[in-house]
Amino acid sequence: MNSPLKVAVLGCGSVGSQVVRLLQEQSDDLAARIGAPIELAGVAVRRLDAPREVELPDELLTTDAIGLVTRGDIDLVVEVIGGIEPARSLILAALENGASVVTANKALLAEDGPTLYEAADKAGRDLYFEAAVAGAIPILRPLRESLAGDKVTRVLGIVNGTTNFILDKMDTSGAGFADALSEAQDLGYAEADPTADVEGFDAAAKAAILASLAFHTRVTAADVYREGISEVTAADVASARDMGSVVKLLAICELRDGAVSARVHPAMIPASHPLASVRGAYNAVFVESEAAGQLMFYGPGAGGSPTASAVLGDLVTVARNKLAGTRGAGESAYAARELLPMGETVTSYHVQLDVDDRAGVLAAVANAFADQGVSIQTVRQEGRGADAQLVVVSHPATDAALAATVDHLRNMDIVRDVTSVMRVEGAE
Repeated sequence: MNSPLKVAVLGCGSVGSQVVRLLQEQSDDLAARIGAPIELAGVAVRRLDAPREVELPDELLTTDAIGLVTRGDIDLVVEVIGGIEPARSLILAALENGASVVTANKALLAEDGPTLYEAADKAGRDLYFEAAVAGAIPILRPLRESLAGDKVTRVLGIVNGTTNFILDKMDTSGAGFADALSEAQDLGYAEADPTADVEGFDAAAKAAILASLAFHTRVTAADVYREGISEVTAADVASARDMGSVVKLLAICELRDGAVSARVHPAMIPASHPLASVRGAYNAVFVESEAAGQLMFYGPGAGGSPTASAVLGDLVTVARNKLAGTRGAGESAYAARELLPMGETVTSYHVQLDVDDRAGVLAAVANAFADQGVSIQTVRQEGRGADAQLVVVSHPATDAALAATVDHLRNMDIVRDVTSVMRVEGAE
């Protein structure tokens, strides 16, 4: 057995405390799998007297995070603080001082991943981050290792458990958004300030990481088109159900004509699609590639223990590399593909209209679609006295053409109101 490898943990919240617990409880198994014992050298925290989910000797706790990672004898650093700073500075300092890094920091990777990759390359150390996307679900390593010999063409995922819980509750109970969000907060699935989740910021950061790995191109969160679910209504969800679909917040990354598209928005998907059956706070990622075909990865996408499982998996790999004097796969951005603007992305729209119930209305609406080069797949009409409701689903077209169609409809005299607009994805 080799000499112990010293590990520093930055952060001891819900994830960090579970990482520490697993390091303590599974120390013998981890040593056998790695080929050397793991020694917990220190845990950096904000407050020494804060309550924690794990017991630690006082001598292991410190508020001097930078002092911990620059000690010179640290082999591996686990960063589970989150956010941009001080996490970025601490990771860079750890790499510069010879430690490999395991992080769960999706926001930092999506904003400034290249800086971290370049620092790891310069230092000759590993930077692993499986836990940054979809919690315990192994998705990043398959993209950058298992599918390295294949060509991934599309990644379609439910990568935020909070929004999936809310939309699932709206679908199964008929609740409105506000009531479903309130229940999610009561159960601990949503934060007191749920903005990062319900407005799609969290999912957009994850989409950037997925697209970067899948298509060997640098994609940041700023490159990802983003819409949240706060405008999704119970009527939208009911309309989806009427057409045999469900509403999900999707992260969609795809190749189109050699360019990369990355977007996050609510969409209707057929009930027959594998992602439609993902319930509650679970996550799933659906991958399409030329040789392997269709693959789906499913499981708990958040939480202390599931995320800690992914962190420990990375830690074992990085520790093995350290002992062998090797490194794992670094950044792969050789393709440097063009990033496709949202307007050039191809999708379908579900549009619900309140219109005058008289002759010629349907033809006028059809002409509005035709004027933008958009063909109609289905139309459903319900009369209500002098008013009528039209539900139109388009064939695939560019998002710009579909958006222009909706703008035109809003300005037509025969259209009382455009009550709902939602994209449709996943249809055969």
